[in-house]
Amino acid sequence: MKEEIFLGNGAIALGLMESGCQVATSYPGTPSSEILPEMIRLIKSEKLNTYVEWSTNEKVALDNAFAAAISGKRAACCMKQVGLNVAADTLMSAVYMGTVGGLVIISCDDPGPHSSQTEQDTRLMARLAKCPVLDPSTPGEAREMARLAMELSEEYRIPFILRPGIRVCHARQNLSWEPLENNPRKASFEKNPGRWAATPRFRFILHGELNKKLEEIARRFSTLSRINHHNLEPGRKYPLGVIAGGVPFAVVQDILRDENRTDIPLLKLGAPYPLPSELTDSFLKACDRVLVLEETDTLIEYLLGSRDKVLGRLSGHIPSQGELLPQVIYGTVNRVFTELGVAPFAKKDDLGVTDLVTSLELPVRKPTLCPGCPHRASFFAIRKARPKAIFTSDIGCYTLGLNLGAVDTVVDMGAAITMASGFYHAFEQDGLNQPIVATIGDSTFYHSGTAGLINAVYNGARFILVILDNLITAMTGMQPTPGIGIRADGSRGKAIPLERVVQGCGIDFIETIDPYDTKAMTALLKKATKYVESPDGGIAVIIARHPCVIAYRGEAVLDPIPVIITDDCTECNFCLDRFECPALYHDEALGRTTINQALCVQCGVCLQVCPKGAIVQNAE
Repeated sequence: MKEEIFLGNGAIALGLMESGCQVATSYPGTPSSEILPEMIRLIKSEKLNTYVEWSTNEKVALDNAFAAAISGKRAACCMKQVGLNVAADTLMSAVYMGTVGGLVIISCDDPGPHSSQTEQDTRLMARLAKCPVLDPSTPGEAREMARLAMELSEEYRIPFILRPGIRVCHARQNLSWEPLENNPRKASFEKNPGRWAATPRFRFILHGELNKKLEEIARRFSTLSRINHHNLEPGRKYPLGVIAGGVPFAVVQDILRDENRTDIPLLKLGAPYPLPSELTDSFLKACDRVLVLEETDTLIEYLLGSRDKVLGRLSGHIPSQGELLPQVIYGTVNRVFTELGVAPFAKKDDLGVTDLVTSLELPVRKPTLCPGCPHRASFFAIRKARPKAIFTSDIGCYTLGLNLGAVDTVVDMGAAITMASGFYHAFEQDGLNQPIVATIGDSTFYHSGTAGLINAVYNGARFILVILDNLITAMTGMQPTPGIGIRADGSRGKAIPLERVVQGCGIDFIETIDPYDTKAMTALLKKATKYVESPDGGIAVIIARHPCVIAYRGEAVLDPIPVIITDDCTECNFCLDRFECPALYHDEALGRTTINQALCVQCGVCLQVCPKGAIVQNAE
């Protein structure tokens, strides 16, 4: 036996490897990003032959995993909750068609949200797709459920979703495990067009088969006592019971245990869909009222359907957004106690700590691009060259161009291009020449930019597209992109240059530049503007390429340039407002802007920024 403290995502990786997973695919996105790297670590340490890949997007990832599963292998696909939106088309069909080997889809939710566009609940997507879902409360349980999901998926020949929340993904737990072994199963695809290429009539038949599977799985979930269970005393009636799943279960269980409240029964639903109605019905009969604690929406509450006795979001007892943090659950349960005439908790809630922190009036530090980030230089040049443009942008580090006044819209992956195209046609219809500059990252462009760009070219849109190429997928944890040709396990793949992809989309104006040279980039943007506005012009694409200062510390700043700010500084705040480098700050003692040398990476870009010339190279 081995013993190790695993990150929650590492525990999921361990469970998948213990289940004999042979193929694993993913597109990185917080809070799911660590699952695939943890699988790779286990594969290398245990000398396994499991195939892994960073796919170009989540649909591509699920397609690859599904193909492996219908060839009889055990497969997994990992993503964050909004990534499942991208993979939804495949998900809906895969559940109808079923599988041969096991297929586990890990979709990590982000209640809060901490780093996502939405707080959407993967369990509702599972309900929409009619796909069984498991909801772990701890890293150890996530590991167990990953194994169980693979086994049940193969048994019922249907994909299973594992839905860990961010607090499970990023918690840590000590786990023991035995050496891992290769799964010897070989791929074998049995041709069956009636299933794998089903026409609408056959899909109707497959839908009937799916419904029968769900009925069987619901009955099975009622007997899976290790993940769905309650602590009712036979024959006893209760004024109030609590039903919970995921992280809220772990929280309320601790609260009830700490308060020694044995008078409040607790039903855990680690497998909420299909609803184990035999189990929930018995619990509802034993309780006069039931409080449902779940994140982040109303799956369990909705499926229970008993509005007269069920309390939760639909009754207004649970907040409609945000995490169910311990203090929120504590206060909510206590309020329900008071409302129902049940003895409240003996202790007071811990809101005093929150009030204390608020009273300190600590400065709010908004997210910002790193010192030396090449995107900052790109945005500075964009604002200088096209100050009156509409700035459409995308999902990634460069979303923080908001702080620099160079981002007006952020919708979803790839929308920088499609929104730019939409704006162009909206204004062109009115005979207006509205400048538009779209910004998108290299990884995001590979993910979902090409389809939008082809559409924009095909339909005659005109705008400037700046691809911010820092040679890495930075925000989600420094994963490689197709542009650098490094695969998930570190081996060498075939690099796909951005220039070739852009040209293949039908673009005639393509130029690459280092954005650290803001003067040259400003000039290039003006050149691109002339092309866009010329009679024979179209979309102009600029690839602003410079290595990420975090991922490529030795290459990003090859010739360090130490800088200082002289007494010529008039405190116009232009550098603070328009360039916003964290190394620049107002020094109260000096009465002017100065440089935090501990943060400065000596990129020297700020030498091009100050309109008074007060930022100079340090000659010492």
